[in-house]
Amino acid sequence: MLKFKMKNLAIILAGGSGLRLKHETPKQFLKLAGKLIIEHTIEKFEHHPNIDSIFIVTNPLYYEKTVEIVERNTYRKVKKILKGGKTRQESSYIGISAAEDSEYENVLIHDAVRPFISKKIIDEIIEKLKNFSAIDVAIPSPDTIIKIDDENIITEIPERKYLRRGQTPQAFKLKLIKKAHDMAIKDNFLNATDDCSLILKYGLSDIYVVEGTDFNIKITYPIDIHIADKIFQVKNRTIFKLERENLASVLKGKVIVIFGGSSGIGEAIFRIARGYEAKTYSFSRKNGVDIRNYLQIERALKSVWEKEGKIDSVVVTSGILDFGFIETIDIEKIDEIATVNYLGSVYVAKASVEYLKESRGSLIFFASSSYTRGRAGYSVYSSSKAAIVNFAQAISDEFSKYKIKVNVINPERAATPMRFKTFGKEDKSTLLSSEFIAINTLNIMFKDITGQVFDIRVMDEKGRGKEKQ
Repeated sequence: MLKFKMKNLAIILAGGSGLRLKHETPKQFLKLAGKLIIEHTIEKFEHHPNIDSIFIVTNPLYYEKTVEIVERNTYRKVKKILKGGKTRQESSYIGISAAEDSEYENVLIHDAVRPFISKKIIDEIIEKLKNFSAIDVAIPSPDTIIKIDDENIITEIPERKYLRRGQTPQAFKLKLIKKAHDMAIKDNFLNATDDCSLILKYGLSDIYVVEGTDFNIKITYPIDIHIADKIFQVKNRTIFKLERENLASVLKGKVIVIFGGSSGIGEAIFRIARGYEAKTYSFSRKNGVDIRNYLQIERALKSVWEKEGKIDSVVVTSGILDFGFIETIDIEKIDEIATVNYLGSVYVAKASVEYLKESRGSLIFFASSSYTRGRAGYSVYSSSKAAIVNFAQAISDEFSKYKIKVNVINPERAATPMRFKTFGKEDKSTLLSSEFIAINTLNIMFKDITGQVFDIRVMDEKGRGKEKQ
């Protein structure tokens, strides 16, 4: 007799209303790094080799939107989209009730607003389900936890080494968690905040705890969106691995246009990309293209497209760094700094979109380490770089429908002709090399992420050893 493999089912709970986030759209349907939060979460299970099927339990008001998301992304493992209940417990029950015991042995129940769940955690959960019937995921608490009564008086301070902060997925033998929910319904116990609490309440099984990660946050409050954005930056610091073989395969045959490629970082990107057999084109005032002139930008891009038939990436490194207090600086100089450092990038973005949407390509801008805090004497420059970040984040959403990636490179102090012209002689060991910045720019150019600011720090280069070009 043939023995069929019992399958692993992932249930994604997406029934939240967004009240705590104080947003009219439920948090799972907000954008993060160019995708909806729920899309990031679904993809973690869609791409996991040991997850066989996915059920999504969604907010009833967003049922059609959820269907559209699944259809648009062609998620093959999503087998059911279910309308959720009024509570998490009810939504969980709806999900597990839709699963047949004869088809699924294990079920993993995960919050849609935890988009950073890792493959490693899912792997360990599935492995532990061979020996345990219930699994929780948790991390140690760095804080002392206190228990209070209704009068706000402390009644207990548990020993911290035994305390954990719960996460998801929680995982179970399907028959066991169904039994727990059935018992809760008969008991009229309807306020469980998670599924493991039902197993514990009725003493149905030991619950093994798999260690989670600090990254596996639940996006609940407004500040969590900002934290999640930073997590994406941290988790994508693989750009510093300088994978030469990967670059060679990714860049070969790609058409890259650089505005500001006559010196410094732009010249390094041009030279290194060409070394990897990319077709690179550089435009600057030296060859008759002023980034302040929209028509000149249009003509430059059109000339490349007519020759190559495509444009895969556009990079803007043009910039000027001039000193001047706002009280004494000339109006003409203010106009030049603001136009070159900000409006020029806006012009390039507008002129590039018709080409990049055909290639589903990328658009890369450059910020400055001063963009987070204005610097006296460089107020127009600093504020222009802050505007670049805001602009890139905005158009990453606008262009996401075309699958265009828009990102910002934010290098620390760099050893470029522009910097030496402004500040004079400096110790190069304290500065980033143009080559290191260029290599990392190329490394993220075609990654599937958008709307991010990638910080490149001196310690990233000096700590790992300078790559010889």
